[in-house]
Amino acid sequence: MFIKKMGNVTSNVAAKLAFFPPDPPTYEVCREENGKLVMPGVTADKNMDVNLIDTKGGNKIVATFWRHPFARFTLLYSHANAADIGQMHELFYELRAHLRVNIMSYDYSGYGASSGKPTELNTYYDIEAVYNCLQKEYGVKQEDLILYGQSVGSGPTLHLAARLPKLRGVVLHSAILSGIRVLYPVKMTFWFDIFKNIDKIRRVTCPVLVVHGTNDETVDWSHGKRLWELSKEKYEPLWVKGGGHCNLESYPEYIQHLNQFINAMEMNSIRRSKQLTPNRSITEPKHDKCLRFKKRVAALKKGCCIVPKNRSS
Repeated sequence: MFIKKMGNVTSNVAAKLAFFPPDPPTYEVCREENGKLVMPGVTADKNMDVNLIDTKGGNKIVATFWRHPFARFTLLYSHANAADIGQMHELFYELRAHLRVNIMSYDYSGYGASSGKPTELNTYYDIEAVYNCLQKEYGVKQEDLILYGQSVGSGPTLHLAARLPKLRGVVLHSAILSGIRVLYPVKMTFWFDIFKNIDKIRRVTCPVLVVHGTNDETVDWSHGKRLWELSKEKYEPLWVKGGGHCNLESYPEYIQHLNQFINAMEMNSIRRSKQLTPNRSITEPKHDKCLRFKKRVAALKKGCCIVPKNRSS
């Protein structure tokens, strides 16, 4: 009885530390006369759709689809715990342009203009609903999808990744092994823990890129190293020397390494297509495409800490 009670207390503490939605939200969603949803301040030339999606938990969450006209893949981005998507527009512009991908970003239940309350279970319902939207509304297939999870966002990312056997790839950015392990260096997984990534990473079958700062004082570098070690299909990790928890985007190697990963996933896709395609006739023409990429990204330094400064537990 005592153990169960202590488990509930610890789980509640971990959950409280996990979610810090900006208050007030940094954006709003409006509906135009023609019924289209828009975010004031984001102009039509940005080529971004706003979606309001129903989840299994009964909430309505906001998701934005940033379309690239010549996208190689779609990146499903799960953000950190102290931000909402209104703060991340500049990052999405840069990632879309430099990586040549579509980006689907979303706010968890209780974040931004999404309804409901942020909980571990709701984040799982949220990412499942966004994935269903990508399939139904945008025709995105598993093999053309890369999941990206930052900090707490690694929880819903690995939840979904473990269920998609044909997924193209996963990026874990300053990821956590589990909620309790951020608080205490425990060696075993307790039933009351949250975001048990240490167990779910073992069920992910696609290539996994891990990005972590060596001076991360919020989520120790050991979390990233262990997740990489447990990955079935490891991609060369990026250990950002001197990098913290909230500033990895400001290092030039961040966008360079992401670009290399996307290029490698594209080559994997091409090789797989050739394996599945019958030999061409000798009279069939062949076409080659040259792809060129830029290698710069703007820094995003806000809203990514597990426990923001000036916030008490």
